Amino acid sequence: MATHPISTPLQEGQKSVSKNKHRDTGECEENFRRKSKEPRLGAQTGGTDPNLEEKLAEWAESKRQRESIPPASGGPPRKRFKSVKDGLDEGVELSGEFGGEDQDPIYYWARTSRWPKDYAEQKRGYRMGHSLLLKRQASGSIRRKRSETELSSATPTDQKPRESKSIPYNTERYDVFLTTQGVFMEGSDLGITDESRKTFETLLAADQLAPIDSLFRDDVFEETLRKVKERNEARVMRDITPLVVPSAETLAKFGSKHLKILVETYNDGWDGCVPLTSPRPQPDYAVGFKEEAFTEKQFGALLPFLSDRFYDRSCFMATYYMFFPFLSCEVKCSGQPLEIADRQNAHSMWVAVRAVVELFKLVKREQELDREILAFSISHDHNSVRIYGHYPVINGSSVKYFRHPIVYYTFIPSTADKWTAYKFIKNVYDLWMPAHLKRLCSAIDQIPSGVGFNVTTLSRSSDFAQGSESASVRSDSGYTHSGDAIGADTYPNTSFAIPPPKKAKNADTLG
Repeated sequence: MATHPISTPLQEGQKSVSKNKHRDTGECEENFRRKSKEPRLGAQTGGTDPNLEEKLAEWAESKRQRESIPPASGGPPRKRFKSVKDGLDEGVELSGEFGGEDQDPIYYWARTSRWPKDYAEQKRGYRMGHSLLLKRQASGSIRRKRSETELSSATPTDQKPRESKSIPYNTERYDVFLTTQGVFMEGSDLGITDESRKTFETLLAADQLAPIDSLFRDDVFEETLRKVKERNEARVMRDITPLVVPSAETLAKFGSKHLKILVETYNDGWDGCVPLTSPRPQPDYAVGFKEEAFTEKQFGALLPFLSDRFYDRSCFMATYYMFFPFLSCEVKCSGQPLEIADRQNAHSMWVAVRAVVELFKLVKREQELDREILAFSISHDHNSVRIYGHYPVINGSSVKYFRHPIVYYTFIPSTADKWTAYKFIKNVYDLWMPAHLKRLCSAIDQIPSGVGFNVTTLSRSSDFAQGSESASVRSDSGYTHSGDAIGADTYPNTSFAIPPPKKAKNADTLG
């Protein structure tokens, strides 16, 4: 009778594992060969490669040896992951679950032709976390770049964007406010002097050469107007303004040497002036005199009235580098009424005309300026232009400020009218400006020498935009001032004269 050896449970387990090993090896080989499109090992014999198990064992052994080698830096040896082969050697069966960091996912894949379940979830979580990290980094980078851009391109505190600076001027109440301050958006009943009328008529009539190749050329003029019709102020100012108000500095570079004494501002806040109200003027374009327009002696005579021109205000300045401005331009686009530009120009040219009046008051010659045009302004959009002359009406110590409409016109294709403002302003530079400077210098030459007072100019000031009084220091008379004051008996009827403060009432007195 044939006898059968009795198998122990351990031997049975080893047989089961051996069968599983062969089955798993065949599946792994089949999967690998299918992917590589190579003939299966053992195809000639009709079975699997009998040496595959040996090769896998050799691979696992060499891997263990590599992992047990300490790093070159002398640090602790690298951690060796426990492989499924180690588990088989210990009699552990594959469960299909990934045992975390203590199992080798590569060896698991080699035996089962699939990645462990837990390993795939961990890998997916890593991808998601890495993706979120990249998004956070990108978002932070965008925010950082946006912040840096905003910081570098932010409008300075002394300057407002072109669109927002006109907000206080949008209401008709501003006209009423100007009237209460002695500034009128119309002509006086007396009008201007005959001399001033002849002057601006000459400025309109005198011929000037217009640019040959420009956007106002007859064959492109209509297209130019059509393209800027629905655009913003910046586009109108780029395409239209240089052909309405020529740049004094540009003309000086191209041969008009007598204009080198002029300086321009483009949307710069007039922080050096004493404004009528808040906000202070900030014209789109303005022209005034440089320091070099005056001799050293003449500028020295003005210095006591400039105080610290880089930080303080004076009625003789618009900015620390522009003195006695005489031209301003405000630009609007489609949908914005030119009345807004007119109000802005009225404020700017009040500063300009007042500067001349105050200078002549210092030498008691202010009556010479009565009803004389002392500055010009232009309001325009993509379609029309308005030119004004600004002048004072002086009656003793009372000074009021008016404007005279010189010409209104609309751009009409194929006519000479489109160059009216351009030629007029060039004549202002060439004919009127030299005479105006001569008049200013004649008054400066008469300022008494040796004035040793540190004076900043004074003005009646109110805050239209805020509806409250200015934060400036005020005397009881309502004049703002700083520095050491010249007495009223020194320069009577000028803004440099501070009336003595009123005596305080007795606290016990009623009324």
